[in-house]
Amino acid sequence: MELYEVIKTRRSIRRYKPDMVPREVINRILEIATWAPSGRNWQQWEFMVISGSKKGELARSYGRVVEFGMPPEGKRSPEQESFLQWARTLGGAPVAIVALTRVHGQPGTRKMNLESVAAAFSYLLLAAANEGLGTCWMTGPLNNEMELRKILDISTDKEIVAITPLGYPDESPEAAPRKSLDEIVTWIGFEE
Repeated sequence: MELYEVIKTRRSIRRYKPDMVPREVINRILEIATWAPSGRNWQQWEFMVISGSKKGELARSYGRVVEFGMPPEGKRSPEQESFLQWARTLGGAPVAIVALTRVHGQPGTRKMNLESVAAAFSYLLLAAANEGLGTCWMTGPLNNEMELRKILDISTDKEIVAITPLGYPDESPEAAPRKSLDEIVTWIGFEE
């Protein structure tokens, strides 16, 4: 697929087929992620690829986060119930990927590390779309970070940046509307 087409057609997927993604495809996606720009060329990203029972534990942990913020059972809307089911299973995706970076106490360096991993994560999402796979950039599970760290045995010298399910899409969502460039771009020093 051509780059601009991949960018414009990638969607956040919340329903996946149960088919396992071959390891060689996951490796291709991760290898592309490593080509992202990084501050000082430190390439300060790490990735955990999770499936099986640990992926199930991760999903159930996120389900508890989502359920905590909802009305009690029986008082939830169908949309809330659907979202809770998505959270508890990560939409049925067979794989989850967690992006990490080194903890850094200096605020500027910490920001640089987070930005670098975010760039690599973007490349990962685009590479997955190019392979016909679905993803969904998630930060919600971090609202239960202590449990997530315990489930995945993540040491305190690592910072969790983002999570995505990964699998073959079982839906084709429409694109969300985009803001116009006039709303988000300020031109300085250009002639009208």
